[in-house]
Parts: sequence; structure tokens; C-alpha cells
Amino acid sequence: MSGYSIIDVDTHVSEQPDLWTSRVPASMKDRVPRLERDAKGRDIWVIDGKMVSLAGLLATAGRGDFKDYPRTYADMHPGAHNAHERLKYMDSMGIWAMVMYPNVAGFGAQQFLKLQDPELMLTCVEAYNDWQTEWASADSRRLLPIASTPFWDIKAAVKEVERCAAMGHKGILFTGEPHKFGQPMLGDRAWDPLWQTAVDLGLPISFHIGSGNMEGGMTKEMMEVYGKMATFTAGSVEVFLKNAIQLSDLLVSGVLSRFPDIQFVSVESGIGWIPFVLEALDYQFLGNRVAEERPDLDMLPSEYFARNVFACYWFEQIAPRRLIDKIGVDRILFETDFPHPTSLYGDEVFERIEAGLSDSTPEQRQAILWGNAQKLYNVELPTDADLARQAQALPV
Repeated sequence: MSGYSIIDVDTHVSEQPDLWTSRVPASMKDRVPRLERDAKGRDIWVIDGKMVSLAGLLATAGRGDFKDYPRTYADMHPGAHNAHERLKYMDSMGIWAMVMYPNVAGFGAQQFLKLQDPELMLTCVEAYNDWQTEWASADSRRLLPIASTPFWDIKAAVKEVERCAAMGHKGILFTGEPHKFGQPMLGDRAWDPLWQTAVDLGLPISFHIGSGNMEGGMTKEMMEVYGKMATFTAGSVEVFLKNAIQLSDLLVSGVLSRFPDIQFVSVESGIGWIPFVLEALDYQFLGNRVAEERPDLDMLPSEYFARNVFACYWFEQIAPRRLIDKIGVDRILFETDFPHPTSLYGDEVFERIEAGLSDSTPEQRQAILWGNAQKLYNVELPTDADLARQAQALPV
């Protein structure tokens, strides 16, 4: 595709096999995440001696699917783990920039809690953020890292966000349900130093799906009754809708009234559910006369959403055709989720965009695919030299 027309706000990077073992002190190396090859010839990630994921399951784009996934890093699309190959893929797709999220530690760094060692947990977060910065240096204008946080320690989280902002990170990854991990509720003022730091640094806060407690959902028992693929299908939608619950919490928490300039992003959860959730919240808010009990909530939940929250879509067709005006065109972002099993890849990216935005105006299309993300993440625009280089790299 000649020229750039997309800023992709949710992609993932398959972490370098020695990311942690090459960066932590020798005394910690046996416990941090490491890549191993199992008896079936599959690359697996292990934390503290226990398997946490199959590497290939999270890098199927162009190379398979959830049922038939790459067995090793060599089998993956090279752009899943190699920054220069990622940039080549982006050029071929007309994608100028990609926002990047993790895999191994979970989508909120919650896997590190299993280590039960505060120093080791923090070291793992710092090592990941350092590596992500290095990976993005292949072109830091286009590869946009999001800082993982040691959310179990508020002071350490603030310090790490400040450190990552100085390294060029473009946002903050945070769990949407800290109380499920024994931490204060979102609305607790204990979190105010983190929210203030986000505002001061101009960094949006991401609630990525799967950042909360994942112990339920796709259980062994469900797989035995329903089968693996049916379980994954239902479980995926459950995870999407958990973000709706987390945003409902956020919209009545008081955080958005105390910090009117703060911005949150619901990542990889879609947008079709938003009109119902906002309508239901407003109905209950007014019907239950919440403002009498909570005078700090001086706006409706839907009004806080319109000012403080973004949401991302990728595969949906109904919502972008029919609900843009109900959600707010300036609150919608586009993602591909590359290279995950649910991702859009290759021609499917264009097919979904064209079908979903076929009734949109050019101004709406530009805002969703480019303008909203460019402003939110302060993305540097491509130069004439970038456009010329991309044109030359495209196949004739």
C-alpha cells in the first residue's frame, strides 16, 4: 500500500528468548521468565519453573491459528519478534506506527505476582521495559512502547512510569481491577499519585483485556465438556466484556472527576457494547439519584466517557457502520492485534476497514484510523523521505 494511512494502537511483541535471563542478576536467573523447548518440540515460556504459555500461540498471524500454531520462534512471522521485520511488514500495509504490548507476563504484568518476591517482581518489570525500549529503537517514531507497571507497589509504579516516560514510552499499562489482586479499588485515593503522574506526563492509561484476574474463564472442565475451540470462543468474548465491567467501575469511581485531563484506553475489547453500557449507566445513575450521595460526580457516566475514555476496534463490522455517532468518532481507535490469533493480518486488514467504514465520511475515517491515535500518543508524522523509502520498498 503506497503511503501511510493507519496508526495501529494494539499489537504485541514476542519477547526475546533471553530478555530476562540476560538482564537480571545471576541470583535471580533461575526464577525469571525463560524460554525452553518441551518434549513436543514447542517453545514454551516458563516462570519460576512452571510453564505459563506456549510462545507460538501468541504469534499465529500469517503462520497458523489457535488450533495449528507455530511451534518455535523460527516458525513465527519474523515481524512477531524482530523489530526490523516488523517495520517491513508495517511498510507493506501502510501502517505508520504500532503501539506495543507484552505477552509473557500477562497483559497487565500480573504473572509476576506468582514470584512472591517484591524485589524480583520489580526487577522483571524493569527488565521488560528496558528491553521494549531497545526493541523500539529500530525506529522509535513508529514503534511505540507502553510501560508495564509494578501495580502491587504504588510508589514503585510511579517511579517506573517516570523512568519509562524519560525513555520515550507512550503510555501506561495498568490492570483494570487491582482489587482482585489485593490492591485498592480504582477509585481509592491511594492511586492518586499514579493518576497525577499520568496527567503530568501526558500519558494515557491502558486497560488491556486480560489484565485482571484470569483464574476463571477457559477452565479444563469447560474444555472437557465444550471442546478447546468452543471454550476459546466463549472465553474470548468473556474477556472482552470484562473490560466493560472495568470501565463501568472507572466511570463511577471519581477518578475522572478528580483528574479531568486524564485519558484511559480500553484495549482489544471492541466498541459495540459501549452504547448499551453507557445508556445503562446513565439510566441507573439518574434513577438511583447517585449525585445526591456522590456530589463529586458532577457529570453523567456517558459524559465522563466522552471526555476521558478511548476504545479500540478491529474485526467488528456492525459497530463502525451504525454506532460511531453513539460512541463518538473522537473516542474510537483502530487496532489489528498483530500477531495474536484474533488479529487482522494482510489483506484482511483492508477488507475489514473498507467494509466497516464504508458508510463513514472521509473525516470520520481519518480520525479513527489516524488522527485520534496520532494526537493521543503524540506520534511524529512521516517525512517525505519516509514516504519515498516506503514507495521504493513496495513490490512492483
